[in-house]
Amino acid sequence: MSDNLTNLIIKGLQGHKLDRRTFLKLGGISGAGFVLASALPKTANATDQPSLVGSVDLNAYVSVGDDGKIVILSGSPEMGQGIKTSLPMIVAEEMGANWDDVTVVQTSIVDTDRYGLQWAGGSYTLNMNFELMRQMGAMARDMFLSAGALLMELPKHELKAENSVVFHPSSGQSRTFKELVAIAYKQPIPAVEDLLFKEREEYRIIGTSKSQVDSLEIVTGVGDFGIDTRVPGMLYGGYVKSPSVGGKLISANIDEIKREPGVIDAYSIKGNGEPRELMDGIGIVGTSTWAVFKAKGKVNALWDETQASKDSWVDFEKFAASVDSPTGDREVVSRGNLEQVFADDSNLVIDSVYEFPYVSHMCLEPMNCTAYFQEGTNGAKDHLEVWIPTQSGPGFQTVAESVYGLSKDQLTINIKRMGGSFGRRTSSEYVCEAIELSKRSGKPVNLTWSREDSIKHDYFRVGGFQKLRAAINADNQLVGWEEHAIGVQQKGEPVIGSGFRDNAFPLVNFPTVRGTMTLMEMNTLCGPWRAPWSNTHAFVTQSFIHEIAVATGRDHAELLIEMLGEPRWLKKGDIRSMNTGRAVDVIKLVTEKAGWGREMPAGRGLGLSFYFCHAAHVAEVAEVSVDDNKKLTVHKVTVAADVGPIVNMSGALNQVQGAVIDGLSTMVGQKITMENGVIEQSNLHQYPVLRIDAAPKVDVHFIQSDNEPTGLGEPGLPPLAPAVTNAIFAAIGKRVRKMPLIDEGFTV
Repeated sequence: MSDNLTNLIIKGLQGHKLDRRTFLKLGGISGAGFVLASALPKTANATDQPSLVGSVDLNAYVSVGDDGKIVILSGSPEMGQGIKTSLPMIVAEEMGANWDDVTVVQTSIVDTDRYGLQWAGGSYTLNMNFELMRQMGAMARDMFLSAGALLMELPKHELKAENSVVFHPSSGQSRTFKELVAIAYKQPIPAVEDLLFKEREEYRIIGTSKSQVDSLEIVTGVGDFGIDTRVPGMLYGGYVKSPSVGGKLISANIDEIKREPGVIDAYSIKGNGEPRELMDGIGIVGTSTWAVFKAKGKVNALWDETQASKDSWVDFEKFAASVDSPTGDREVVSRGNLEQVFADDSNLVIDSVYEFPYVSHMCLEPMNCTAYFQEGTNGAKDHLEVWIPTQSGPGFQTVAESVYGLSKDQLTINIKRMGGSFGRRTSSEYVCEAIELSKRSGKPVNLTWSREDSIKHDYFRVGGFQKLRAAINADNQLVGWEEHAIGVQQKGEPVIGSGFRDNAFPLVNFPTVRGTMTLMEMNTLCGPWRAPWSNTHAFVTQSFIHEIAVATGRDHAELLIEMLGEPRWLKKGDIRSMNTGRAVDVIKLVTEKAGWGREMPAGRGLGLSFYFCHAAHVAEVAEVSVDDNKKLTVHKVTVAADVGPIVNMSGALNQVQGAVIDGLSTMVGQKITMENGVIEQSNLHQYPVLRIDAAPKVDVHFIQSDNEPTGLGEPGLPPLAPAVTNAIFAAIGKRVRKMPLIDEGFTV
């Protein structure tokens, strides 16, 4: 929320001039913000109970009851990134609260007029909300200090708030929040510009380790995941689609399916042709998920595949092999006279080709949604209620209007916790499928995809190939760099994650550079996958930089630091641009902590990589060994990251450790292929995940700089693959330019 909007709300509150409707309109704030409502005059629906921030009537984000207990709502969707814990920690810190007094509750419905943007993604949620959380906490603290000054008859500026207590250090007098709340809620709400924030050395909550606020519920099986939704009178649903994208339903054995045990009804459904909304399919509702799954296995459908995808991974490989030029026809970035550099006979030119596959999101919780569509009667409007595990509830509001003609006042959207997402739960096809089944059955329907559905109908991380070449002068300095991505387009435009962007290192800062793409038209669905673009670009570029270091006999860390140049912001004032000084600092820290340069026994090696993405500077060193049978053991991964101040140390460590494990699992054995438009993998027997005995030790170090805090859900993953492949080369002298490793004969 802008300072202007905050002050507008506060000004109105201080003047007691706002009615409830006007206040709610002003109360729409960005991200997971808070509305201070204590100075509002009592309404007909309000109680006379003291309330510092929010009230029963207003249902605002934060409230303090007359028992001193503090409730903080978290508005951003939770998918395992810990935002439900970290954002309230910021508020509690500035408020001077005792964390044990805080209860965190997820906002269960989407109401952007009240809660603002309720979405999560891009590892940006923390950064987007940090200042606002501080403001709301500091406002509450100021009001408690004012109350304490009145009650204890002491100067306000001499008081402090800590552990839900306002105290006077000199005299030892104190009052608890519980004792002060009845007075505090009547105090003037301070203007944003008058707020005093804590110094970092005063933090008692931020920077500590806190368990996720709903850990107990999760481990005891009562977590609020979408798949666990239960509604009175609910049926269970499933949906069968064409195995290749774009297939249209001709016919199906609907009558036979209706006779299957536990099946209540089945339907032939015509979609709108939009894969992210509703495709043709066979919908089934029944008495249990298992009954529906069994019936889905009996479906015999005839599909018109005239306009369906004919994609083939083999054809994509052949296309890539046919591209001879080091330069593509679609330019992304170009600086300097690269042709002159490569034509100079005194320069050493090296080149390589890298390959990476399509991969699936493999969320632990499959796609699911519960929907209840109620047709309006007696002139009333239709109404739709949905329970969705999604990264963006407001995003579905747009879909509901465009597909079903439903306005916001016809919707109730309940946001549920996600069992993993990594970018997958940004589309609405599984929601629309549930809605269609509810419309036809007249009942609430809990639709769940099978594991096979979730793989075959995923929005994959796109695969591709990349040609690289570099020029090195007689002084062993890198003087020219070129990248040529052979990727995928749909309707003439690159799909998300294909190739690279012009702000990627080293394209973004090298003086003599060119980046181009050659694209093949393919229809396989693609979408954001944990650190899109970066998760493949880091592999190819950071591996190639190591190739250059080896070819020139230079230390890899030294070469990286030289390529980064003088310490500077590439875009001053833009937290999402690289700072070369911060980059160098994490490289130096990770090499120190990993013991870079030490003697290693035969068959064992260290590999280094660095990458900047999602406003995070991250460097990693992998220590691996490889035996004579090419069995790979990743013993340890050391990570150094600068994402500004850490809010929840436990959550930050978990995110980095999880990213390392996810990255390793992906690079070792995961690959999606397709033939004639049909995905060839269906479950874990064909798409393996890393087993626990192969998990390395992960040693994480943070540089807690004075920069803005940023997220960690994605940036720990991209450097992992090149760190491992560079370590393999150091161990056995084999250069790995292809993922997954099992395609190169490795096992773990």
